[in-house]
Amino acid sequence: FMAQAEWAPFSSFHYPALSSSAMKVFSILSLLGSVAAAPVPHELLLQVQELQAELSTQRQVIQELQEERRLQAAESESIDDKITKLQDADLGLGGALDSAWLVLCGALVMFMHAGFAMLETGCCRAKNASNVLMKNLVNVCCGTLGWWSIGWALAYGEQNGNGFIGTDGFFGFGFYTRDKASGVITPVECTSDGCQSTMLSWFFQWAFCTAGATIVSGAVAERVKSPTYAAFAFLMTSFIYPMVVASTWGGGWLASLFGVGYMDFAGSGVVHLTGGISGLVGTTILGARTGRFTNPEEFECHNLPLVVLGTFALWFGWYGFNPGSTLTMKSGSDGALAAQVAMNTTL
Repeated sequence: FMAQAEWAPFSSFHYPALSSSAMKVFSILSLLGSVAAAPVPHELLLQVQELQAELSTQRQVIQELQEERRLQAAESESIDDKITKLQDADLGLGGALDSAWLVLCGALVMFMHAGFAMLETGCCRAKNASNVLMKNLVNVCCGTLGWWSIGWALAYGEQNGNGFIGTDGFFGFGFYTRDKASGVITPVECTSDGCQSTMLSWFFQWAFCTAGATIVSGAVAERVKSPTYAAFAFLMTSFIYPMVVASTWGGGWLASLFGVGYMDFAGSGVVHLTGGISGLVGTTILGARTGRFTNPEEFECHNLPLVVLGTFALWFGWYGFNPGSTLTMKSGSDGALAAQVAMNTTL
């Protein structure tokens, strides 16, 4: 481009014929040359190096902070997941302990029927031993059918404000949930109180119900035929006892009477008073055994060993009846309460 313009010496830096773009390029080249030729002070180089080192350090700190925040976020999510899992495990463990406790205590209460059978059989005459034993067996079998079909529903079903009887849960309906898609049956619903299935409560309260009915068996011993007593056992466990439970433990009208309600820890009124009154009514209707007061020596106990064994069996069963009425065993305080009840029962 210099060949096309009028040339002038470099010292004058005057190129009148050059284009503007060419002038810009030449100016940049001249500036770069002057900068490259100029000496850089040593102190400036040191400052630049220090700034570069500081910049590198800051970048490293920023990267560490970003990584720390990422780990904190991940750890926070992990902690929430762990808390949820621990809560679920706590509910599951509490439900398992409650189930084991109530099943054990319910089985002990059920074993009381063996004690009743031995005690009643030993106290009666030898000729009626088979009849007394059969009545105790019939009591449990027919009582179970009555409690399953009608009794539980009347005692613990939803009362819908009537305050006297329940209206749902007949024949075991509503004891579990079924997934419509998979058909999987789920008998347990976990809440803040733990996991207890309806079937668990049914089993424990069934033991109480049949025990109350058995009281009548001893009261009318040697005076009732087995079929007649079977009908009574069904009536007792499906209507009489459930009506009492519905008004008290079932949340009926006595449960909120005078703002205080009905308090009965282990069934001294609900179970034993109901059974005792039923036995009293039965003996009043039937009257005394023929010759009971004219020949009393004929009515002495025919087997004292059975009486003693039955007494011990009943005593053993009481440790399920009373301590089991805590209805839960998921904490140390529950265990302490059950121990206190066991000591009071023993005394």
